[in-house]
Amino acid sequence: MAKLLKIRELKIDIPKEAKALAEQMLSDLEKSKRPVLEAVKTSLDNSFYEPKIGYLTPGDKVVRTELNVSSVQKLARVVFILEIMLRNLDIGAVNTKRELYYICKGLIKGEKNLKPLDFEDQVESDAIIDFIGDMLRVYREELNCFANDRGGQTYSQNLIVTETLLDGSKAVIDLSTLGTAPFQPKNKPQSLKLKIKKKLDFCLVIESEGTANTLQSMGFTKRNNCILIGAGGVPSNGVRGWCKLIQEQIDIPIYFFGDLDAYTMQNIFRTLKAGSASSLIRNADFSAPSVRFLGVLPDDVKKYDLPYYNVKESDPSEQRSLKKAKDAIENDPFFQDKKNKGLTDILRWLLKEKIRCEQQSLFSVDPKDPIKMEKIILEKIKRGSYV
Repeated sequence: MAKLLKIRELKIDIPKEAKALAEQMLSDLEKSKRPVLEAVKTSLDNSFYEPKIGYLTPGDKVVRTELNVSSVQKLARVVFILEIMLRNLDIGAVNTKRELYYICKGLIKGEKNLKPLDFEDQVESDAIIDFIGDMLRVYREELNCFANDRGGQTYSQNLIVTETLLDGSKAVIDLSTLGTAPFQPKNKPQSLKLKIKKKLDFCLVIESEGTANTLQSMGFTKRNNCILIGAGGVPSNGVRGWCKLIQEQIDIPIYFFGDLDAYTMQNIFRTLKAGSASSLIRNADFSAPSVRFLGVLPDDVKKYDLPYYNVKESDPSEQRSLKKAKDAIENDPFFQDKKNKGLTDILRWLLKEKIRCEQQSLFSVDPKDPIKMEKIILEKIKRGSYV
């Protein structure tokens, strides 16, 4: 694990590393040896959580692919797509996974000898792209492959963002000049520098973009010296990296407000705070360990008499969610760590009570007061009602 973490601290010469891998494969073939490719195993059984680090890190387990009858297509596809990505790096071209899929289809269509490498659908090419990243221990963005990730709808009256563009020029965005339009950073937040006009008090991440937009429309950032972000459900790499950047460059309290259910706790909040097992090599730059769970909390349901839904165990999706919650308590290193006992207790409470309460339920507290949700959120922050 220590070796892998050290690798992420270094700037890797990707073309040099790829060339060395290709030369090793060729040398093995010439010696009648079976070439082998190894990649970091990105799964929960290779995930470790250290509170001082704050995010899930990889262990020393690897996925080992040795050339044989069943793996020859995979290894050939790795070399094929890696060559395309290296070309992109050389000429400065960028592509999404979807575009790379069609580039592959186009090249295969034009050359009959490449036909055995053809992909039936994008899932197959995506898996190879992910394998290449895990094999080289680099982010997909470092291979000039970008997803259509948006960094969350962001509002503030006191935040200025300077973006370094691909040609080296800079764009400066003062969020206070955008009116009701949000700022949405792209999926490479490391190219952004943040500056504040005056000291900010907090950053509030709302699970629902719609609810964040409502708060903004009602003047939330004008009454509060803060940053307001609409995450849009399960946080994309853009949202995760953007929150990490705010944590590092501004160092203000970050609070998350979302639904009270097992899915939110595991798939949304945990991913924002500590990353995920599927992106172990990315969590260092794509997680915000300091973020706190502001709600909805179990105590809020009773305190504010919030409406809620009973979880129907007969519903297959609800059943899966409860099962995953139980598995998380028993096997997820994040929820097993004593530092996160408060979050684990919420999961236990959800398993026992079998209810879910949505973030928008706060609008039921005083329907005649259009900013009652804002008042409750500020009250919770002031009294420390968060985990």
